[in-house]
Amino acid sequence: MNDFLRKLAGPAALLMGLAISGLPATAPGYDNEQLRYNINWPSGLSLGEAQLHASLAKPTADTPGRRHLEFDVDAAIPGFVVTDRYRSEASSDFCSAEFQRTASHGRKKTDEKTTFDQQEGTASRETSGGGKTDLKTPQCAKDALSYLYFVRRELSQGRIPPRQTIYFGAPYEIQVEFTGTQTIRLADSQVEADRLTASVKGTASDIKFEVFFLKDSGRTPVLVRIPIGPATFSMELVR
Repeated sequence: MNDFLRKLAGPAALLMGLAISGLPATAPGYDNEQLRYNINWPSGLSLGEAQLHASLAKPTADTPGRRHLEFDVDAAIPGFVVTDRYRSEASSDFCSAEFQRTASHGRKKTDEKTTFDQQEGTASRETSGGGKTDLKTPQCAKDALSYLYFVRRELSQGRIPPRQTIYFGAPYEIQVEFTGTQTIRLADSQVEADRLTASVKGTASDIKFEVFFLKDSGRTPVLVRIPIGPATFSMELVR
């Protein structure tokens, strides 16, 4: 079960409705958005909660507009606690400027920051212990959080993002696919949502999960399902 909590903390940062037909709506701004989720056992009992927050700094004469994105995870089972804090600074087009990850998984601690130079096509990853790694990046490189919001923006415009590399410390290749619209249960109600499957591959990991997006203007992620072994755990929007 400790393995589940470790796996949930990362993919959830990648986590988080598709306008396949009809004219694209105005792109959502994602300013002052606050979303809260329950992290659940397969039985429905809660393991903890996660919060997703987005704000937008308007451009000035001296500085461009900047997005500030946050994702917090607090989950626990007896004897093992997960506390994760993720922070992303990105351009208005979701190109990353900085990504910071502070994680505590039981006794294991992680504190690292990745700084992006979009003009040079590079990123520098530094850990609190003094380690440093320089990476080559594609045009408009995205960290896991900025990618999540990029996906939501693309879906609101009736588009599916192509396969690409994202950065969650190390680089990962991610591909998402639209697999249809379903009616799902949210608390005591039924809602219509579009289902996307995601495949994430790194040098030492291969993770697949599914995300359901509401058909609202912001394409709110309403439910994430992550299979771990024979069981499927979930992250469900709290209303």
